Amino acid sequence: MAFTSDIDIAQSVTMEPIEKIAAKIGLNADQLEHYGKYKAKVDYNILQEMKDKPDGKLVLVTAITPTPAGEGKTTTSVGLADALQRIGKKVILCLREPSLGPVFGVKGGAAGGGYAQVVPMEDINLHFTGDFHAIGAANNLLAAMIDNHIYQGNALQIDARRITWKRAVDMNDRQLRFIVDGLNGRINGVPREDGFDITVASEIMAVLCLSQDIDHLKANLKKMIIGYTREEKPITAGDLNAHGAMAALLKDALKPNLVQTLEHAPAFIHGGPFANIAHGCNSLMATRMALKLADYVVTEAGFGADLGAEKLCDIKCRIGGIQPSACVIVASVRALKHHGGAAKDDLGKEDLALLEKGLPNLLKHIENMKNNFGLTSVVAINRFPNDTEAELELIRTKCKEFGANVALSEVWGKGSEGGEDLAKEVVRIVEEKLSSFKYAYDENLSIKEKIETIAKNIYGADGVDFAATATREMGMLENLGFGKLPICMAKTQYSLSDDQKKLGAPKGFKISVRNLKVSAGAGFIVALTGDIMTMPGLPKVPSAEKIDVDSTGKISGLF
Repeated sequence: MAFTSDIDIAQSVTMEPIEKIAAKIGLNADQLEHYGKYKAKVDYNILQEMKDKPDGKLVLVTAITPTPAGEGKTTTSVGLADALQRIGKKVILCLREPSLGPVFGVKGGAAGGGYAQVVPMEDINLHFTGDFHAIGAANNLLAAMIDNHIYQGNALQIDARRITWKRAVDMNDRQLRFIVDGLNGRINGVPREDGFDITVASEIMAVLCLSQDIDHLKANLKKMIIGYTREEKPITAGDLNAHGAMAALLKDALKPNLVQTLEHAPAFIHGGPFANIAHGCNSLMATRMALKLADYVVTEAGFGADLGAEKLCDIKCRIGGIQPSACVIVASVRALKHHGGAAKDDLGKEDLALLEKGLPNLLKHIENMKNNFGLTSVVAINRFPNDTEAELELIRTKCKEFGANVALSEVWGKGSEGGEDLAKEVVRIVEEKLSSFKYAYDENLSIKEKIETIAKNIYGADGVDFAATATREMGMLENLGFGKLPICMAKTQYSLSDDQKKLGAPKGFKISVRNLKVSAGAGFIVALTGDIMTMPGLPKVPSAEKIDVDSTGKISGLF
């Protein structure tokens, strides 16, 4: 059956009341806070009640290095959860919430696609339950308190030139990247250079997603560094007594959001940090809750395995004390041919030579997950109609040499039926205990050594070039006691290197780290490479131009 768009498919399916979805995983009505008929927040206090219950098995879905040709990671994640349910497993899907910036920009929504979607997709892709608004409000409350403190006499001696905290809005708006505010007289504040981040790049997003309860959230907010004095002393949100009010704004946002797939599998959609700027995973709270409520938990990490998967393993798993039991690496024949240098108009044509040239990207990710994290992978090929048997067989043969089986994923067009083989291979990896999880680096290494380990072992770089600013910041952070924190690499998603033009599995390059900053509340150090921006811009023809609503309130144009 053909539909014109994902939203048409989503709107054609009858959703089940959210209480019925909750009952599948043992939740009762008293543990839900309803946001209409089909969405609910779940009381996080149930984690305390279930603390002695054994965890289910965590399945990590990641992908090859992203391309314009498409990989289908979220669609595969949703379809895998549906397929696991289809073969009789008690499963929960855990995904990030979409940001309005990409929804209205170029990427579109993030609720899956075809017959593998989470619903209500319009709500999920737009305001949902208001979590991002709460995060933006907490972020901007802190920004207002910083400038008010300076205006009111600056007892903490904050250096206005060293304020690192930016305001936030969940929208792609390049005009706000660099601004000057506090103008037009003393009564309007102290003039200074300022700027905005997109909300998903705010440290508060990362803090919320890595906090284990409300007390932990408040403690993490208190530690966030907002700037420095002229004597290089860090100033925190706690110094401004802002953490309590921020936690009050975030108390409901901390509760995981329960929705469903098109086939009525339970799904937690909660949190949404960028994967090239922050750690790119859904909330630890939702993942831990799901592990207590289900036998299998399917979760996705942002962008390719060099970014999202590495950060899930080295940051989220380390902080939360959880570990994956299997890994799914999503790829498509089209995307692999793109990595081999195929022109956009030729991606649908059989070309074994270019496919083989692009395969090293996939093989590098398989090798990384095994050698650096101890995870056995299955490669999910998101099948397109033009894929030939010869192309698919070449991928199977090469992956087999690296210890990974291949399963075709046809969940976009067939739903759970198209993911059965993938689900069965995941169950085999889990039940045969073929993975033995480990971190990619020891936390006791120096900041420099941790960055070099990621660059060499994960990206395949020859080494790292540290700018003078980065070297200076590294020394200061270690002197301040942050040396044992994990590293969050801010790097382009389009290449294993920090140059997005280097496709496939490049060799003979170095990673250039231009600066470092600490996210003391979230508990990691961000290493900035290349030209990573924390406030994206809209494209020439933004997706927003295609979105509309009719007189009945029915939304169209989302994809």
